[in-house]
Amino acid sequence: MRWRRPRALGLAIGIGIVLLLAGGAALFLRARAPHDVSHPEVEFRPETPAPAPPPPKKARRKAHRFVWPFYGYTADRRRFFAAPSTLRPPFVRMWAFRARSLLEFNPIMVGRWLFVIANDGRLYSISKRTGRVRWKRRIGVLAAESPAYANGRVCVTVLNRAAGLPGRAACLRARDGRLLWSRTLPSRAESSPVIDSGRVYFGSEDGTVYAMRLSDGAVPWRFRAQGAVKGGLALVDGRLYFGDYAGKVYAIRQADGHEVWRVGTSGARLGLSSGRFYSTPAVAYGRVYIGNTDGFVYSFAARDGRLAWRTHTDAYVYGSPAVADVEGGPGPTVYIGSYDGTFYALNARSGSVRWRHRDGGKISGGATVIGDVVYFSNWGKRTSMGLGARTGRVVWRSRFGSFNAMISDGAMMVQTGTASLYGLRRLSRRDR
Repeated sequence: MRWRRPRALGLAIGIGIVLLLAGGAALFLRARAPHDVSHPEVEFRPETPAPAPPPPKKARRKAHRFVWPFYGYTADRRRFFAAPSTLRPPFVRMWAFRARSLLEFNPIMVGRWLFVIANDGRLYSISKRTGRVRWKRRIGVLAAESPAYANGRVCVTVLNRAAGLPGRAACLRARDGRLLWSRTLPSRAESSPVIDSGRVYFGSEDGTVYAMRLSDGAVPWRFRAQGAVKGGLALVDGRLYFGDYAGKVYAIRQADGHEVWRVGTSGARLGLSSGRFYSTPAVAYGRVYIGNTDGFVYSFAARDGRLAWRTHTDAYVYGSPAVADVEGGPGPTVYIGSYDGTFYALNARSGSVRWRHRDGGKISGGATVIGDVVYFSNWGKRTSMGLGARTGRVVWRSRFGSFNAMISDGAMMVQTGTASLYGLRRLSRRDR
């Protein structure tokens, strides 16, 4: 028995060393793991909250002149529309349009008409009042974006212009769908365009950001990012803001494409690599807000790119944020969903969580605040939901939806389902 004691002692020491090393490794990995960061002292520009407009006396007539020209409504992509209180749920359906192909993004509105491009590359012009098709045109064979409108023209990009061929950018006359110009691209493109001062701006998968003339598609300048630019560009004060698949966020000059700043991220793989930016950024309060596949939502100073905060979720953040300060609410707030099935309301200045709503499934598309309700769709459950922007309480549910849920003209709502559009109006006493 004497010879067994040293062996037992050595075994115990060995086990202790292994446990000590394992604990040290766990502590090291925990220390290396990315964590939430908040620098609320970074420049933040207060703005006067937009008051809720009174119920319009001639809402329908006003709606016939209304334009929702881009993905996100405004060029800064805030995804906020101050609708009157008369447009809160419940809703009743007026019409349905079937695209027979996946609709990943919302339509845009131009007066009496909607313009939407389906996954199969068909661009439709649809009556906002009836849902009937005015015209349709085949632009490509694969598309995933919202069109953009300016000066009687509708511009689109596509992932594939034909089987096995990369993308194109095209501009059509809004009233009849006549093709005004088309430019083939060396790579695929699904970046929802933004238009300003006679130019169309978008990104592509080879990392090229384009400025094209609205009149003829000529290219005044190109900018090359380090990774694919999949999301749309946000435009504010002469600067374009966007993220790429190399985990970089950029600000470039609208006039000539000159880089103003770029910043990297290191929130993936225990802080050793960058995630990807698919999200279209929103710019507000002197900040850039954007989600990343590393599970973080980021905020950067618009002036110089300094990190203001990052807040972690438990999965990819593909969706585009909505930023709003609703009347009577807690203040400037960022609304965004995550693949973890949770929808978040974050303090726009500090990144702290104001409230969260656990929905399950996978939330992949962008959020939109209309009035005092924030709408989103759930790709995992194929549903849509409206939450009180102040409280996070459920005020509306729909069994239709996948990515981007809702737009409005102040008199009606247009809901995007998986392969359909629905015209909605508020439920009246007569309907009840």
